[in-house]
Amino acid sequence: QVLRQFVRHDSSTVASLVLERSMNRVQLLGRVGQDPIMRQVDGKNPVTIFSLATNEMWRTGDGEATQGGDISQKTTWHRISVFRPGLRDVTYQYVKKGSRIFVEGKIDYGEYTDKNNVRRQATTIIADNVIFLSDAGMKEKV
Repeated sequence: QVLRQFVRHDSSTVASLVLERSMNRVQLLGRVGQDPIMRQVDGKNPVTIFSLATNEMWRTGDGEATQGGDISQKTTWHRISVFRPGLRDVTYQYVKKGSRIFVEGKIDYGEYTDKNNVRRQATTIIADNVIFLSDAGMKEKV
């Protein structure tokens, strides 16, 4: 009865509401901007965190068919968090600044309180998969 108040369509069961699917998927291909760090917050599971840069390029001018015009580029920085134990440890050990990687995951919006006690918004990519595309950026094995 209570759930029916929130459903705007005429449904005799709430089952259709429960079975509705949604998707939150992100795919990024770029270069790592900093060596990963591992943190443990409030006694919870550790997390590996690093930044990833993606670039968007376009030509300014009369038209794309012409060679005239300048090429412009915009870099977007993404905060990547890896919680999965095996992936978290491999990412922390082998990824370093400059590595070219492919990340699959989901986007997460949250907030935190900074050291000045100010509430801040944070957008994070929670990685489910990380594919290493270049050996040049990887740390030496110990």
